[in-house]
Amino acid sequence: MSRNLVVLGGGESGVGTAILGQKQGYTVFLSDASKIKDPYKQTLSLHNIPFEDGGHTESKILIADIVMKSPGIPDTAPIIQKLRQRKIPVISEIEFTSTHSVSQTIGITGSNGKTTTTMLTHHLLANGGLNVGIGGNIGKSYALQVAESSYSSYVLELSSFQLDGIVNYAPHIAVITNISPDHLDRYEYKYEKYIEAKFRITMNQTEDDYLIYDADDEATANWFKSNTTRARLVPFSIKRTVEKGAYLKDGKSIIINIDDQVLIINTEYISLQGKHNYKNSMAAVIIAKLLKMDELSIRSSLKTFQGAEHRLERVLNIKGVEYINDSKATNVNSVFYALDSMNTPTVWIVGGVDKGNDYNEIRELVKEKVKAIVCLGTDNKKIIEFFGDVVEKITEVGNMVDAVNAAQGFAEAGETVLLSPACASFDLFKSYEDRGRQFKDAVRGLSE
Repeated sequence: MSRNLVVLGGGESGVGTAILGQKQGYTVFLSDASKIKDPYKQTLSLHNIPFEDGGHTESKILIADIVMKSPGIPDTAPIIQKLRQRKIPVISEIEFTSTHSVSQTIGITGSNGKTTTTMLTHHLLANGGLNVGIGGNIGKSYALQVAESSYSSYVLELSSFQLDGIVNYAPHIAVITNISPDHLDRYEYKYEKYIEAKFRITMNQTEDDYLIYDADDEATANWFKSNTTRARLVPFSIKRTVEKGAYLKDGKSIIINIDDQVLIINTEYISLQGKHNYKNSMAAVIIAKLLKMDELSIRSSLKTFQGAEHRLERVLNIKGVEYINDSKATNVNSVFYALDSMNTPTVWIVGGVDKGNDYNEIRELVKEKVKAIVCLGTDNKKIIEFFGDVVEKITEVGNMVDAVNAAQGFAEAGETVLLSPACASFDLFKSYEDRGRQFKDAVRGLSE
């Protein structure tokens, strides 16, 4: 008799899991409290997978043997509470898929840099000849790829929400890029709970696995004071020398020492510039070295890599003003990296849905780098109160076109307009991608 798999959420991870579940012989039912997008509905219909949207039919859900919950659904949702009361396992796509795949995985998490590190790692490994897929929080779902493809390895970008739902999943190589307060609204506003969620990535690793981490990161260092992992530790740092791992020397060279083999890479030859990107590059190169990629291939791949869309993405230079789209910066720590990499006076477009931001860590940077602030959100009070005595020019707008026009009014030749919101996008936009694309469209409109 086949087991009942209920999938909650009809997005990329949900639909992929439903297809994989059906292929593995489960009786599948998919339910979404919101409206499922038409392409996903068509895919489900094509595979004859029953589904519903706009609400949950409890009688069809509570008979599940196992439930896959999409990462966007919080544990506090009533349907999840009812499932837990009945002791029905609720897991993530990552957990479900890994139990039906023999491929090795590289799991990458962190508050910032995980998308860039995931993409760069995939670029290095694919160019090095590995049969490797990319998934998790990026591109096609991991589940769909396991159902339809035959990659020997996967590079997975993993959010804390996805890691909350793992039980036995263990990546062969895990990366924690860094940890800073983010999504605290999902963790009862307790930073330590969010940190614990990130470290779930290593909880099932063995002595044959690796954990790559930022040795400069305070939250990571604090976790290691009272916790351990069985994985082999490989640190990277831009502040100090490390014996085994990677570090920055004199600001000009990255030194990577893996298994007593040293690789030296001049930072000039890395396509992604900025200290945070040196860290992302270190993590990716360590992975490539652990998986025995050719050094020449690693060097050429670092040169040719194009960064992630919406992450410090250069849009246009108009009348000497550089416009940069950093819409993916949905927390304060991301903005810190963005502002830190600015070398000219900056007009900063900021705002959205505040997730419990503490702006203290960027106050001095804002004072040093920012000449004007354009607030783009439905509630800008906190930003105005915090930076009102630091930045002389602050204005509020209600849409992206007005934001870009206001920024253009403040910026002079030789300066930069930076969209780096520090907030979620759901007050005025569908997603951070929608926000970034609207910014790029508005900037292009200036040049027409």
